[in-house]
Amino acid sequence: MEPLRILISNDDGIFADGIRTLAAAASARGHRVTVVCPDQERSATGHGLTLHTPLRAERADALFAAGVEAWACSGTPADCVKLALFHLLEEPPQLVLSGINHGPNLGTDVFCSGTVAAAMEGILEGVPSMAVSSACFQWRQFEPAARVALEVAESTLAGGWPDQLLLNLNVPPLAAEAMKPLRWCRASVRRYEDQFSRRVDPRGRTYFWLAGEAIVDLESSGEGPEHWPSDVAQIVAGGPSLTPMQPELFWRGPLAALPPLAPDPVPSRPAGA
Repeated sequence: MEPLRILISNDDGIFADGIRTLAAAASARGHRVTVVCPDQERSATGHGLTLHTPLRAERADALFAAGVEAWACSGTPADCVKLALFHLLEEPPQLVLSGINHGPNLGTDVFCSGTVAAAMEGILEGVPSMAVSSACFQWRQFEPAARVALEVAESTLAGGWPDQLLLNLNVPPLAAEAMKPLRWCRASVRRYEDQFSRRVDPRGRTYFWLAGEAIVDLESSGEGPEHWPSDVAQIVAGGPSLTPMQPELFWRGPLAALPPLAPDPVPSRPAGA
């Protein structure tokens, strides 16, 4: 494959091991890599954009492998990709990679994921994009995930990346030789228990900490072919999960299931009123 112009972002910030491993691996394969990512941790920011304060971006090449151009941005992951595409890059990228995230982005968790939002921003601007996550918060061996991500991206581009296709890749916390084969997966419906921890500060005031644990549900899933495993089931089985996504969220259920519309709440007005 000819060298690609790759934009890489994340939501864990400029100092995260995952993004540096991914950028180094892409550069080692001969690709031209530019990193534009948050200057600090921005996890679970979803597709938030900065509207009421200025954005700042500073060069951070020294934090990355030789040949990687890097910028640390004060905004969200979506800000970073938008700023890169419209201002920082001299040429548009041929691929956007977001990650490698320090933790999973499975099922409906993608709605609050800054990692997925950065990739989605690329898709919205017509650039093939993939979110990449290591499915364990404690795992720090990112090289296998980087290898899987780049092989998937390169082969998909070579075969013709469909318009509006966002790939969401999650890789289990295993050495490469221990992983089972990559599979297409359905997106799970993620549920949590004990979502908030109620605590009391030193002044006696109550506060809450979002600290729920995901319920491991191997069957629950949303749309997708029935013979595909759910992404959660695939990770538990020890294989990387690849879920196709798109920005269009229109209802795909039967139209008969929609509730009837209420009568027009605006009363008729006399002609000329």
